[in-house]
Amino acid sequence: MASSYRVAIVGAGPAGYFAAQALQNSQTDELKFAIDMIEKLPTPWGLVRSGVAPDHPKIKTVAKVFEKIATTEGFRLFANVELGKDITVDELEEMYDAVVIATGTSQGKKLGIPGEELPGSFSAADFVPWYNAHPDYVDIEIALDCETAVVIGAGNVAMDVARMLALEPKELDTTDTAEHALEQLHNSAIRKVHICGRRGPEHAAFTSPELRELPKLEHTDVHIDEHQINQAMERASAEGELPKDLKSNLDAMQAIAGAEKKGLERAMYFHFLATPLEIRGDGKVEEVLFGINKVEAGKVISTNETFTIKCGIVISAIGYEAVEIPGLPYEKGKIQNTDGKISGRSSYVVGWAKRGPSGVIGTNKSDSTEVMKLLVENLGTPKSPAELEKKLSERGSLIVTQNQWEKINAHEISKGEPLGKPRVKLVQRNEMLGIK
Repeated sequence: MASSYRVAIVGAGPAGYFAAQALQNSQTDELKFAIDMIEKLPTPWGLVRSGVAPDHPKIKTVAKVFEKIATTEGFRLFANVELGKDITVDELEEMYDAVVIATGTSQGKKLGIPGEELPGSFSAADFVPWYNAHPDYVDIEIALDCETAVVIGAGNVAMDVARMLALEPKELDTTDTAEHALEQLHNSAIRKVHICGRRGPEHAAFTSPELRELPKLEHTDVHIDEHQINQAMERASAEGELPKDLKSNLDAMQAIAGAEKKGLERAMYFHFLATPLEIRGDGKVEEVLFGINKVEAGKVISTNETFTIKCGIVISAIGYEAVEIPGLPYEKGKIQNTDGKISGRSSYVVGWAKRGPSGVIGTNKSDSTEVMKLLVENLGTPKSPAELEKKLSERGSLIVTQNQWEKINAHEISKGEPLGKPRVKLVQRNEMLGIK
């Protein structure tokens, strides 16, 4: 007779789905899994829905994999259920043979500089879900009534933010950009976007496919100082043969630097070795003061020289931290764990909540697979069937099931079809919960 185990996965993003897939793939005639996935929002898919830039639809096709996982026998979705509010980790551990935390890192890291709280200063952790129709960020007031924007950070999130601000908005008309954000972007006065990173080009966390897209932008010139890239090449080469990814990145930056500029009204500018020191303004953002750095013996150090960029909006994209869940141990913005196992508990952690905000969507697959191997190795005697549905019903929780999510999904897609869009996203929870 097969041993059947019940596993709760908290968080319906890539890491959560890949954890479910790993468990499904590990099933044998003797080992079976029933998986209950719990998600705070009425909609699943995590950053694939609310994080990936709308002009990158190919990345979102991974959702087809998630839907296959979700319609496999033994899988149930409990969306619109919040950990710590509707149910606790301790209660889940009592009900399930194992609990997997896949809640990601949704809180933006602070710059920690004067002026950061001025109106017009935002975190990418607020701005990105705003343009991606996340229901908790719909009402953020973002004014795009200035000519110049500054984006602080040197990773793909910073580049997504900068590109969304610098694009001709018509290029977003056939995407699933939130309707409220699309209207704002169409009325935007922003024409110049500056991306500023503290370290050198050789240290940037951009990935080359994203960089290689930039010279292809029809309505936006992209500027990188070729001298800075050449110096970075020399510094990196002095340490031996360049790693493949680094060489690809620097080659892509050289291609941008050397690409013909069309003299377009819209432009993006990359600034490396620039540390933000202060955001200045009288009641709102008016300029950012930067310190100029240099690289010596592989270390980034200050030159004590400065420069300023006058702007009306600043968006920081310098990383994310996990929002703490009561009862779980945290350190440096992520859940304390050993290879994904949370000490003293029958809980595990995968994805960004485990390792911090690094890697691309695919990175979560290998990460989740390894942690699920450990989970399977540690399984004991199966517990009696979980009664999550009964407990949530007693508490008056409004559960969105897989079937109900499929209706929301179909509704959004049908709204988008006549407009040539993949979907028109619902942004209010009551709208989502009203789809029957």
